[in-house]
Amino acid sequence: MKTVTSIDGTQIAYEKQGQGPAVVLVDGALCYRSFGPMSQLAQLLAPRFTVYHYDRRGRGDSGDTQPYALEREVEDLAALIDVTGGVASVFGISSGACLALEAALRLGGKITKLALYEPPYNSDATARHAWKEYVQQLTALLAAERRDDAVALFMTLVGTPADQIDGMRHAPMWPLFEAIAPTLAYDAAMIGADRSAPTDRADQVTVPTLVMNGSAGYAFMHDTAAALARAIPEARHRILEDQTHDVNLEVLAPILADYFSEE
Repeated sequence: MKTVTSIDGTQIAYEKQGQGPAVVLVDGALCYRSFGPMSQLAQLLAPRFTVYHYDRRGRGDSGDTQPYALEREVEDLAALIDVTGGVASVFGISSGACLALEAALRLGGKITKLALYEPPYNSDATARHAWKEYVQQLTALLAAERRDDAVALFMTLVGTPADQIDGMRHAPMWPLFEAIAPTLAYDAAMIGADRSAPTDRADQVTVPTLVMNGSAGYAFMHDTAAALARAIPEARHRILEDQTHDVNLEVLAPILADYFSEE
């Protein structure tokens, strides 16, 4: 494990593996270096790239300087890109895709290529209303230190059946979720106050961008990916057949490798 210091003094933990052009991986909710899919993805990409996989602030071995702001997470990513040599390709999944998009909007030429898998924006009016209720409930639960219930609320939001949540509460992974439950608020901030896709700002992204969704997932993920791809000037939209939000990394890795290798 290595660390880099962000602008506000927060220590950000990361791992580096492989050889070749730099690629930074950005996790989604409740995931970090020792828990989640990105470690496997890093191994799959390492034969062709130098891959940097890091713990977003508040997770794993990274610090969590308060108060939180979206800008601080962008600064964390910028600090890591500086470690790579000053420029890198960036891939983000789920809420990590939202962070990667925000970074592309704010970091200028530091990001040379951007790839996003299913950023969970949803511009449907009903979804926006449900999102605002979720954020209110999440804020109250975290303020009351009810981390167990905060994780359960998030699991409900993403469609996990109640009986599965009850079973997960007794699984070894549950304390890991509880430990980083406060970062669910960070992901909510990343997605935005009303969850709408930021198509009004996406036209300011100036780097080549690949926006992906799975054909077997939620319809709104397709609509969001298509809308962002239309809005970003140098973007393309790709649908991964038979994939859901829990994408098969053996399918995803070759697509990313080919994309990041393109001239």
